[in-house]
Amino acid sequence: MRPAELEWVTVAEAADRYVELVRARTVTGALSPSTAEVYARDVATLVELAGAEVVLDDLTGADVDALLLAFARRPDGRRRTASGGQSPSSQARFRRSISALFKHAVLAGWVQVNPMTASTVTAKERGGLRPQRRALTREQAQGLIGAARALPQDVPAEGKRRDQRTELRDAVIVLLLSTVGPRVSELVRANVEDFFTNDGVRYWRIFGKGGRTRDVPLPDDVARVLQEYLERGRPAVADKALLLSWRGRRLARGDVQAVIDRVQRRVDPDQRRSVTPHGLRHTTATHLLADAVDMDAVRRVLGHSDLSTLGRYRDELPGELEVAMRTHPLLRGKSGR
Repeated sequence: MRPAELEWVTVAEAADRYVELVRARTVTGALSPSTAEVYARDVATLVELAGAEVVLDDLTGADVDALLLAFARRPDGRRRTASGGQSPSSQARFRRSISALFKHAVLAGWVQVNPMTASTVTAKERGGLRPQRRALTREQAQGLIGAARALPQDVPAEGKRRDQRTELRDAVIVLLLSTVGPRVSELVRANVEDFFTNDGVRYWRIFGKGGRTRDVPLPDDVARVLQEYLERGRPAVADKALLLSWRGRRLARGDVQAVIDRVQRRVDPDQRRSVTPHGLRHTTATHLLADAVDMDAVRRVLGHSDLSTLGRYRDELPGELEVAMRTHPLLRGKSGR
C-alpha cells in the first residue's frame, strides 16, 4: 500500500536508498549480484544526468524524455556503435532500470505520480530500433552448430598438449547456447551436478533470475556431446563447475564470447555471421517459435515468467511468411471436394 504522505527526497537520496534495497535482495537470491550492479550503475547515471539535488517528485514526463535522449547520446566507453552513442540494448536496459526505481518511488511515497507513465520518447527516437537482427538465420545457425559438432573429431593443433585441448568444452558451450538459449550468466554458473537423467532423457537444471529454477531437456545430440565432454574432455579437478579452462578454473562470461568467435572461424564464410551469447538466445527463441513450438514451452525453456516477454526474443526470418502460408494448417491433408 502506498504511504499516505509524500516524503521529499532528492534524486541522490532516492538513488542511495534504492540501490541499498536492490543489493539487499541479492542476499535472498531474488537478484544476482551482477544484475544488482547493473541497476546501481544505471541509477548512478540517472543522478548524474538529472542532478543530485533535484527533488525526485519534481521530475516530469518531459524530464524523463530528456534523460532518455541524453543517455542515448552518451558515448559508450565499452563498445563502439555506429551512432557514437549508446547501443539500443543499453538504452532499453537504462529505461528498465530507472522505471524500476520510479515504481519503487511510488510505493515508498517519494513521488506522487510515476513520471515514466508520461514519457513520450519512442523507441525510434531513442535509437532503439535494431540496426541488425540478432538471431541467426537457419543456415547460419546450422553452420555454427555443424562446426561445433565437428570439434571433437578435430586433430590437435601442432604443439598443443592433449591436456590443453578444449574442443569438447567449446562444442558443449556452442551447442547449449544454440539449442537451449540460456543466459550467459546461467551457463557459466552451471555445475556438473546440475545435469541429470530421468527416464532416459538428459536434463539441465538451470538456476535463473530471481532464484527460479527450470529443468530443460537436452536434445539427444547435445546430451551425447555433453557426456563425452564429462568423460574425457573436462579437467579432472575438484571444482564442481561444468565449464573449466584447461588450467581447471571456472570460465567467466567474457570467455564464452571468445569460444563462439573461435568456433565461428570454422564456419563456411557464406554461413558465417558474428553473434553474441545473447544473440544465440534470440536464435533459440526465434526458431522454436517459427517452427510452431508451443509458446508456453518456449517460455519455460528460456526461463521467463511472462509470455509477453517472448516478443523481445523473436526476430523475423526471411521467407517466414511465405512458408507459413504455403503450409497453412487449414489446407493440410486431403483437399475438399
